[in-house]
Parts: sequence; structure tokens; C-alpha cells
Amino acid sequence: MLIVTAKMPKRKLTLGVAAAALLCCCAIALNFGHALSREVSGSALPSPKGVKSNQDRIDYLSAYGWQVSEEPIATQELLIPEEMDSSYSEYLALQNSQGFDLQKYAGKRVKRYTYEVLNYPTGETGVQVNLLICKNTVVGGEVLSPQLDGFLHGLAMP
Repeated sequence: MLIVTAKMPKRKLTLGVAAAALLCCCAIALNFGHALSREVSGSALPSPKGVKSNQDRIDYLSAYGWQVSEEPIATQELLIPEEMDSSYSEYLALQNSQGFDLQKYAGKRVKRYTYEVLNYPTGETGVQVNLLICKNTVVGGEVLSPQLDGFLHGLAMP
């Protein structure tokens, strides 16, 4: 058996213990923060992949909190332009802020499904939500009011 003794001033011992405790608290807080951010980002946003049927689209939108009409009010096939000029910059920025990169789909055909929103927070009627889908993957979307003084924002509930 080996016994080691050391003489250390109380002040240095107190500072050392306090520093070690502070480091442990920081490590725990960082670990908790990373776990919380993974949980929030993983569960808050629905997966854009595997959206094949009308019910899948409705479920995708309901994950954002939207209640929509049972059937789309419009379905259109669109061609994403090969080159997007400056007139697309605001729309591309909106899609990028939601994690959608439309430039990745330049030159490809997508389907736009438009649904009527039944639970817009202000009570406004006629609000619509669009989903852009390419090969069963949501590649873009927005909520809009087609009124003259309307609005356009991302899929997240305001």
C-alpha cells in the first residue's frame, strides 16, 4: 500500500476544487445543450423524404401545426429554372431559411400541391399552403395569402 501526502495551502486547494467544479458544470451544461438541440431539431421538423400520398402531405403539414383541406385545391407540375435571376433571390432566401435548397433542383420538374389552411392564427380565411415535391421529397414550401395585400412566409406557424 502506498500513501502519498502533500502539503498545500488552503487557498490553492479551494481554487483548484472550485475550478474543477466549474469545468464539470460547463461540460454537463454543454452536453445537455447539445442533447436538447438534437431533440428539438430532430422532432420539431418533419422529414421531407417519403412524402408519397395525399395523407403524407397532410401529415407533413400537420407536423408544422397546420390543419388543411382534405384534398389539394390545386396541383401543378412546374419546372424549376436552370438559372435563377435576381427576381428569385427573396424566394430562394425564404426556402433556404427553412433548409430547402431549390438551386439543387434547377432544371427539374416538381409538383406543387396547394391546400387551403383552415387554422391560420389570425382567423383569416383563404390562406393557402404550397408544397413543392420532387420524387417523394419535399423540396420547398410556403404559406401565403392570395389577397391583394397578402403575405408570404415559411411553413413554420407564425
